[in-house]
Amino acid sequence: MREESTNAEALALSALGWTLSDGDRAARLLALTGLTPEGLRARISEPSLLSATLGFLEAYEPDLIACADALGVTPARLVGARLDLER
Repeated sequence: MREESTNAEALALSALGWTLSDGDRAARLLALTGLTPEGLRARISEPSLLSATLGFLEAYEPDLIACADALGVTPARLVGARLDLER
């Protein structure tokens, strides 16, 4: 199970990087989560933050699909990573 969690964390970190690479999308993430840039940096390794990032992408299917394409995975893999992080 730890290996699944580690893989999910790595994928979620990549998804977070993708999310933050676009200014409008990053601002939307911060607005919807209530995080500040400082809070994001402080919590970046927390599974709950990583899970929330993937949930943010799931909430807007075009972003979920675009992120999955950019990372070379299926959208279902991103959803699965969120589920792994929530265990």
